[in-house]
Amino acid sequence: MTDYDAVVYDLDGTLVDLDVDWDAVAEDVRTVYERADIDLPSTELWDLLEAAADVGVADEVEATIAAHERDGAASAPRLAHVDELLERSVPVGVCSLNCEAACRIALEQHDLTDAVDVVVGRDTVATQKPHPEPLLEAVRELGVDPETALFIGDSARDELTAERAGMAFEYVGDGPSGV
Repeated sequence: MTDYDAVVYDLDGTLVDLDVDWDAVAEDVRTVYERADIDLPSTELWDLLEAAADVGVADEVEATIAAHERDGAASAPRLAHVDELLERSVPVGVCSLNCEAACRIALEQHDLTDAVDVVVGRDTVATQKPHPEPLLEAVRELGVDPETALFIGDSARDELTAERAGMAFEYVGDGPSGV
């Protein structure tokens, strides 16, 4: 393991596997748009979230997604990278596309609250991954420079976020999966 001043992990697919039916979440978000009589800009969940502010349904879309995530965090199984996290002697953070509350619930469920120094979720800052700001906020809060930190995740979005933040990146498993 290469030495870094801090390590930041993605949550879902990296430390835990949120127990969320993402197709059902997308359907519920599409319903938010339909009830507001707004044409769908896409059928993809994350596209709908991105477009929600522009059409005035951001709060309801966020609440809909976050409710599913919080529920799924309570029963999220722990993944193998948690053992590595627990062995770290440097500051550790979580930077996730999931809402901060779901991240904290999942960490609590697996007794990881004390092992993680910083949690930055989708709703912690004004932008979301792959924008670099959430990851940069995590390393700022950890008190290290991006160039001296490592981001570990499971998706191409995570890799792009790290690249944009000027951080080293490592995949869990064999490469990109998911969002």
